[in-house]
Amino acid sequence: MSNEKNSVKSVAKAFAVLEAFTAEESELVIADVARAAGLDNATAFRMLNTFEQLGYVQRVPDSRRFRLTLKCLDLGFNAIARSDLRSLARPLLRDIVGDKIEAASIGVFDPPDIVYIERVQAGLHRLAVDVRIGNRVPVFSTALGRAILSRMPVEVRREFLEAHPPQALTARTNVDVDSILDLIAKAEIDGYVVSDQETVNGLRIIAAPIVDADGTPIAAISAATPAFGQTLEEFIANAKAPTCETAENLSRAMSASGATAAYRPEPRPKKRR
Repeated sequence: MSNEKNSVKSVAKAFAVLEAFTAEESELVIADVARAAGLDNATAFRMLNTFEQLGYVQRVPDSRRFRLTLKCLDLGFNAIARSDLRSLARPLLRDIVGDKIEAASIGVFDPPDIVYIERVQAGLHRLAVDVRIGNRVPVFSTALGRAILSRMPVEVRREFLEAHPPQALTARTNVDVDSILDLIAKAEIDGYVVSDQETVNGLRIIAAPIVDADGTPIAAISAATPAFGQTLEEFIANAKAPTCETAENLSRAMSASGATAAYRPEPRPKKRR
């Protein structure tokens, strides 16, 4: 819970003014800014004038409207300019792990496997699960793999699964290509995918893709917990929002930094008859 005694209200008001501008409402008059920021017109006017002097806001020529300048981007770019996916993800993974989620990971596609490149683990010792950075798991059985495939062309998904036939890792592993493709198609719509004890007995995993500016998957993020202690529905309810929100935040950060997917699959051309 925040302590109001340790906060500066004028700073909060200033950021409320900047956040009044959106992609849909990029140019605003003073009254619009005041309304969106919850301020009176006079305060909004002084804030806008100050930001204009600092170079973060400019007046739209021949109008009463204001808009943000590209200088605002410097704040974000400076934060991520020298950051890679691992360093950006590490604190976010720590935020996911808690009482309901015992591990969170980042995996990248290195056909025919998913390779773990970052992981924060608070538990899972009861299951003797020892996943480390550099470990590989088959794409077909993992939530990480299916999340990445959900952002690839439909033809590529089938080609990949047919070229690397699924094999049972546990009694619950889905090895039917058509069924797996259906799950991946659903993940494309839902934005996440779940693997229920398909890679490791007693382990449930939810994952969401991390994409570049073109929508091509760079990696995926997952959250995991033992199957005992909470139902599958409870696990999804607890883990879906933090996993998907973190994937979206990392996607925006990687896009802003200019990162692109290392693996950009293209469907094989159809043979002429």
